[in-house]
Amino acid sequence: MQDFAETVALEALAWLVGDEELLPVFLGATGASAGDLRDRASEPEFLASVLDFLLLDDAWVLRFCASCGRPGEAVMAARASLPGGADPHWT
Repeated sequence: MQDFAETVALEALAWLVGDEELLPVFLGATGASAGDLRDRASEPEFLASVLDFLLLDDAWVLRFCASCGRPGEAVMAARASLPGGADPHWT
């Protein structure tokens, strides 16, 4: 599942890089730089931040999934498999 999650996150990162309007929003929201996009793309924690950002807006998730032919639930499933993605259990 980790390989699937990283693949989806890398696809999402590539999609973000190609979106001239959304990429600056991602960079501003995360504090990442253009260099981080290259240098940290192999880090599961960074990939998790990409999916966290994408999950902020259902419209972004749907646009991403439509562009790469993935089902809408793929982003949430991938996020759950990356560091910090497990649902907290409060009991």
